[in-house]
Amino acid sequence: MIYPEIDSAFHVKIMLCFILDKIARPVSEDLLHEIIDKSEVINYFYYAESLEELIKNEAVSKTDGVISLNEKGKLSSDYFNSYIPKYFHSRLLKSAYSLFSKIAIENETDVSIMQTQNGYEVSAAVKDVSFDLMRMSFYAPDKSQADLIKAKILKNPTMFYQKVIEYLLENKEEY
Repeated sequence: MIYPEIDSAFHVKIMLCFILDKIARPVSEDLLHEIIDKSEVINYFYYAESLEELIKNEAVSKTDGVISLNEKGKLSSDYFNSYIPKYFHSRLLKSAYSLFSKIAIENETDVSIMQTQNGYEVSAAVKDVSFDLMRMSFYAPDKSQADLIKAKILKNPTMFYQKVIEYLLENKEEY
């Protein structure tokens, strides 16, 4: 599905200040670009031009590839934000929160592969802040299958955890 895009550099600058204000922390330029790209509401050329202008006008700072919102950018976001339809706000916020959630999940999941005498052992730990929610090991006969198991777990650790728990809770004895 093709979504409408913001089609002016002025509005893109407002939206960049808005998203930086809402996430309330410095982000890498790559992550900011990924947020914009996944939202599908800002054209890359408008994004690049607008970011460059915001840096030049000192609304945002760029240090070692990290983008931070300055007071001037925050004021712009606060003052001009009403010019942008809520649709664009929600698409950008959804994109940002989705990426931050993915990063958090990846940081909370450890998956390792260890070669054994008979093949490979894939160990997975899904973590919470202060403890392991689940720790499991799987056998794989060869490296390619071990890599596939690891990739599948890391693709969506939350779903992996939910499916295992769901299976355990719904597993019934056959009569």
